[in-house]
Amino acid sequence: MSTQKQGFNTRAVHAGERQLGGQGFQPVTTPIYPSVGYTYGSSDGLEAVLANEEAGHVYSARYSNPTTAVFETAIAELEGGQAAYAFASGMAAMHVALLAAGVKAGTHVVCAADVYGATYSLLQNLFTELGATVHFVDVLDELAVDTAVSTHHPVALIAETISNPLLKVANLPRLADIAHAHGALFLVDNTFCTPYLCAPLAFGADMVIHSATKFIAGHGDVMAGVVVTTAVHRARLLELNKLVGSSLGPFEAWLALRGLKTLPLRMRQQCANATAVAEWLTTQPGITQVNYPMLPDHPQHELVQRLTHGRGAGGVLSFELANAGRAEVFRFMERLQLIQSATTLGDIYSLVLYPAMSSHRSLTAEERASIGISDGLVRLSVGIEDVGDIIADLAQALGTL
Repeated sequence: MSTQKQGFNTRAVHAGERQLGGQGFQPVTTPIYPSVGYTYGSSDGLEAVLANEEAGHVYSARYSNPTTAVFETAIAELEGGQAAYAFASGMAAMHVALLAAGVKAGTHVVCAADVYGATYSLLQNLFTELGATVHFVDVLDELAVDTAVSTHHPVALIAETISNPLLKVANLPRLADIAHAHGALFLVDNTFCTPYLCAPLAFGADMVIHSATKFIAGHGDVMAGVVVTTAVHRARLLELNKLVGSSLGPFEAWLALRGLKTLPLRMRQQCANATAVAEWLTTQPGITQVNYPMLPDHPQHELVQRLTHGRGAGGVLSFELANAGRAEVFRFMERLQLIQSATTLGDIYSLVLYPAMSSHRSLTAEERASIGISDGLVRLSVGIEDVGDIIADLAQALGTL
């Protein structure tokens, strides 16, 4: 069912649905197809599907699955892409996207310096060991980005719409222009924004990557990743995943699809809650810095308004505890009662994380310091609870420092 001309709420509910009917009926909700293999009435029919001459499913583990295909169709519609390919995790999606972009021995990559720690390590460690050369730049310094891209001619330029955990906002149209002027693909991790807030393909991105574990699925009960792109790039992702074998399973796809339907409702509440929490944190004497793009004094406040059409800046913020190190941050986190300490984000629950211990643990202390992640930095993923209760929990925990 095409929903392209309908509003985002309607599209989130209906995109991808009603493709799998038969026998005179149509299920209201896409069913789960757990079968690994699929048969055809003739060997010619099976051959046509294997040769990509006809649509169909043959082997769920490394090709495709009916339930997963519905989720892919839905997320592609919401992102405004031609196609999508779903993976078992966000990092699997990022890994195969980089391979599809042509990252290999002898090539160069330019990447925003303050990306998610696992993305940083994937590039800095694994791809570097395999012979690629990675250049990390401050994504806000467009001259430095332009210089790096024009000098090294990378196969890919990588950025996050809103960075994890420093909440820097990438100027997507400008970065896309820089990448394309020098023959690079522009890959954007849109996990923090989701398509409800921003559709990077409309600003020139070639591939959009999500950890669908986070806001898209939204309930902390499924691991998933997805890349939204063109049909040509999607075919490349498929061929690579036939070798890598990191397909999203049908049960997980069903949960992610279910979560996608309430994405706009959850994101509106989480954006509103995060804004209120960020504003409150700026008034607290124990906090020296609050990073959230909806705050008027954030350096990219106007940019995030343009990219998200004023809908908000997502449910994640970060802040610095005054004169704090590991021990003080641990004590603060342990005093929280409503807010849970967990190494994830984007759930309906409010969650707190210490980047130096978790998301950026694989970086050295020097690497963290060089990109601005201090020993007193805390990341907060704001849930959909009553905002007064979230603030009250933060207040009692801060009072113990």
